[in-house]
Amino acid sequence: MGPVRDARPALFRSLRLPHLDNGLHMSPKDLLLALVVIVAWGLNFVVIKIGLHGVPPMLLGALRFTLAALPAVFFVKRPAISWKWLLAYGATISLGQFSFLFSAMYVGMPAGLASLVLQAQAFFTLLMAVLFLGERFRPQNLIGLIIAAGGLIFIGMESGGNLSVLGFVLTLCAAAMWGMGNIVTKRIGQVEMLGLVVWGSIVPPIPFYLLSYWLEGPDRIVSALQGISTSSILAVIYLAFIATLLGYCLWSRLLSRYPASQVAPFSLLVPIIGIASAAVFLDEQLTSFQLVGALLVMGGLAVNVFGGRLFAPRQRVLN
Repeated sequence: MGPVRDARPALFRSLRLPHLDNGLHMSPKDLLLALVVIVAWGLNFVVIKIGLHGVPPMLLGALRFTLAALPAVFFVKRPAISWKWLLAYGATISLGQFSFLFSAMYVGMPAGLASLVLQAQAFFTLLMAVLFLGERFRPQNLIGLIIAAGGLIFIGMESGGNLSVLGFVLTLCAAAMWGMGNIVTKRIGQVEMLGLVVWGSIVPPIPFYLLSYWLEGPDRIVSALQGISTSSILAVIYLAFIATLLGYCLWSRLLSRYPASQVAPFSLLVPIIGIASAAVFLDEQLTSFQLVGALLVMGGLAVNVFGGRLFAPRQRVLN
């Protein structure tokens, strides 16, 4: 049996990406699976927007993770970690991230820009790893962070038009919670990702239901459930089974067969799919400032992922 590889997506572990000269070639079938996952995750933001048309954000989160956990938890083995770390994972990467993200999109954050700004999680992960894990910035990390931060500033400068200030801030909070969840994942170590996602999904439902009762009120909950539309039902099913379970199952399969460095770059396509699908299905358009900001953020992410290949030869010469 071969060595177990880390089953975390590329931007989950962007601190230590190995080089791409691994000698392995992805088969056409697996290449298609990778694209299926990326399209599913990119469309996720349009689906969230559709779901929020009839279901308030906290209730949507509760329904999503209830379906993601049940009945899958009875068929997927619990990861070999303590309940403390399982709770920490579910509280950050599931409850924290999506309570902020759903709220952001509910108050006006465009789906396409949400898919992009959320990728700031890669840099929150870097900062938290330096603070809490004692890791060091590499040159490509710092350069990528500066470029992406400039892009976020460009995007933020357009707030007040088609971009809600509160929505932008809440999306950054979601990215920070994702980053915190990545640190928890790094501390957990190598586990089967599907098991972690399924069992981590048992953590958010009760807090989400309580938040919905407190913030949205029982009358609104009853009204939303009684009048729930077919599109909202399909959105919840998509979020639970396609974006969560199927997406992570296929992603874990790819990472079990290929080095993370070979699978990693596909995740850079998520915001591209997110922006394109939002333009097609929701008629969202980027302003010139937002387009410049989007290009800078994507450029910063690309430097963070691929920059090691540029700096490695110089570092070997210096050593």
